[in-house]
Amino acid sequence: MKERKKVLAILLASATCLAAMTGCGQASPAESASGSENQETATETKTETESNSAETESADEVTINFWHHYSAQSAENETLTTVLIPKFEEENPGIKVNAVSHEWADLHDKLLISAESDTLPDVARLDSAWIPEFQKMGILVPLNQEMSDYNEVAGGLLDSAMSTAEIAGDNYGLALNTNTKILYYNVEALEAAGIEAPKTMTEFADACKALSGTNANGQQVWGYDEPGLSGWNLCPFIWSMGGSLTNEEQTKATGYLNSKETVAAIEMFADLYKAGAITGWNSGDIPMTDGFGTGRYAMLLEGPWKVAELAGAYPDFKYETAPVPAGDGGSVSVLGGEDISMFNSANKDAAWKFMKFMTSEYAQEEMAKCGQIPVNKEALESDTVKAADFAPYIDQLQTAKSRPTVACWSEFDSELAAAVTDVVNGDKSAQEAMDELAAKVDTLLAE
Repeated sequence: MKERKKVLAILLASATCLAAMTGCGQASPAESASGSENQETATETKTETESNSAETESADEVTINFWHHYSAQSAENETLTTVLIPKFEEENPGIKVNAVSHEWADLHDKLLISAESDTLPDVARLDSAWIPEFQKMGILVPLNQEMSDYNEVAGGLLDSAMSTAEIAGDNYGLALNTNTKILYYNVEALEAAGIEAPKTMTEFADACKALSGTNANGQQVWGYDEPGLSGWNLCPFIWSMGGSLTNEEQTKATGYLNSKETVAAIEMFADLYKAGAITGWNSGDIPMTDGFGTGRYAMLLEGPWKVAELAGAYPDFKYETAPVPAGDGGSVSVLGGEDISMFNSANKDAAWKFMKFMTSEYAQEEMAKCGQIPVNKEALESDTVKAADFAPYIDQLQTAKSRPTVACWSEFDSELAAAVTDVVNGDKSAQEAMDELAAKVDTLLAE
């Protein structure tokens, strides 16, 4: 908690402007035009009635602020602003939605700053990993306590996705979309190397080495690309190899984060990096889509959004997908996705209507056209979703796991990335780094 307050203080000191205050928009009453003494009484009555009606409509109009991290130029943002919001406003006269796009990391920090200055939006699309942190700050509405039809709405959404917003028996959001990562591989590269898509972690490590080296143009190629060393990136390997980050109660890291299984997963990454078989997280490395589409990276773990990216940038590139390679823990990927949550300062009635609309079959099906995996059970059965071929991801979701739902996750995650960076750079052994990290995380979990 002390560390978070220090971060907030830094953010507040460096911020040049804060979010606009949320609330209802109300126009000033229009002045009545004066009529001549000879004007008909009926005309005067009609004018007065129309003026009163306009004033009442303006007074009753509500504007809710919706912050999200759909990229400003994305198909998702286009659908949100040109299809979904107009449809919602048409169905809910008197409610307007002011949608504001932020970069992913910027949104998290903006919400922290706004919580300090009481300028939070009504609702926001949150990374599911942020929910525990904001819940501990006391800024989220426990929907199951305050919304009379919560159970009916939640019952229509996937249980696995809904679990990301549940803390100590209360629910602080509705699942908005879900996702996970699976293995993408370059078909021609694997065929040329005479290997198949790896089914086990041992096969994966061997494939990374076999697929690395120099191509016909004299360029270096790598067997696998990983753009980061955070929990989102490492968890599939740690879990599949039988490791873990904490105990099941999420109260202790020692004995889990530094277990032999977790250490083995980190050592595998370090060994492959030293062998020149994996890369991607260093400044200046080739971006994932470009590296994969041009044959410089042979394999990667990614979600359904990568399909549209590759189709747009490299439409002729030939690739296939497969489950996450299995280890002693099975084939386990990371559960991703976003929730839509309401803040305590919200216009709760209008905000709840918008949240229900965004998780409705209609809205979920529209977003599925942009590559978002729906959480609405009826939308999952639609022809639109079936045509999108989400099947490999939905299959992988059956064993996917959520990152720890703890309030300190942001700090935990940063410390994890720093520790693993020390290992791959050869500054510390995997066991040494994980022992030190486990002790730090124990302290974070106890706060």
